[in-house]
Amino acid sequence: MHYRNAEAIARDLRKVLLAADTRGHFYIDGAVNGVPVRFLVDTGATMVSLPQRDADRLGIDYRAGRRGSSQTANGAATVYLVKIDSIRIGGIDLHGIDALVHEGPGLDQALLGMSFLNRVNMQREGATMTLIQRF
Repeated sequence: MHYRNAEAIARDLRKVLLAADTRGHFYIDGAVNGVPVRFLVDTGATMVSLPQRDADRLGIDYRAGRRGSSQTANGAATVYLVKIDSIRIGGIDLHGIDALVHEGPGLDQALLGMSFLNRVNMQREGATMTLIQRF
């Protein structure tokens, strides 16, 4: 009988398999600072982005962050740069993630952007995406 070592098992636990929806989008349920959040995987988003209503629900004091402006598909938006303590997606748990909170209307869905995705390996094969925690 073959037993894998503990390190190999731990690596497997830090892997998430996603299936595309009928429109080809990848959604995943995760947690920000331990609170559930549904994300759309968005490789075109520079950072993890949260709608104001999600930031309020999560207890993120985004107005203490650096204020700026971002050009979105819906026009210019006021955003706040914040640091999120932790984002957990399946067995992947990352800490100290830069994120933008979009104030007001315009962003309806939390986006899992490149400030998270740059810290994982992404593999896409057809309608399947695999994320593997690197460090």
